[in-house]
Amino acid sequence: MSLLIGDRLLKTIAIIGAGPGLGFSLAKTFGRHGFRIAVVSRTQEKLDQYALELSELGIEARGFAADITNKMELARAYHVVIGALNTARLIIPDMIERGKGALLFTSDLSAMSPTPMFGNSGIVMSGLRNYILNLHQSLHPHGVFVGHLSISPLIKRGTGFDPDQVAEAWYHLYEQREAAEDTYTEGIMQIIN
Repeated sequence: MSLLIGDRLLKTIAIIGAGPGLGFSLAKTFGRHGFRIAVVSRTQEKLDQYALELSELGIEARGFAADITNKMELARAYHVVIGALNTARLIIPDMIERGKGALLFTSDLSAMSPTPMFGNSGIVMSGLRNYILNLHQSLHPHGVFVGHLSISPLIKRGTGFDPDQVAEAWYHLYEQREAAEDTYTEGIMQIIN
């Protein structure tokens, strides 16, 4: 899942690949902090339900059905394209022009530490992490924050990896804008290494 944030007078967050776990928790967390919410995934019915539930919490939200691997559908739904990389390319010029904004990305822990069980996804996640860190270095002087949160793939309600807690870690990364990346939970890398 990737996440984009545009800082405007009315802050807006777009959650790409939104689902009932972490995606919905991110929407609630950022919504409570004054963000308008745009959720993007394949099924409009589910998106409409998320928007309704968020609205009942006093959060302005709207769903946009799109397959993020289909460039035309995604562009039509949210004026962004194919996955995290193309999405970033489309909105970065606007953020640079305004001198503010943020792009936040998620990967699993295989981006940070090779794990045999996640060997295949680790290759992709490591490449994404490299891109994110380079993007952070390039955009930081222009007032645009790029952050990476590496999380355990074991997200489950009622555990130490509860999506609401992960969403709070996301918001903290966004709000602090100190480090280009963090892991959830803090110190987990020492546990798995």
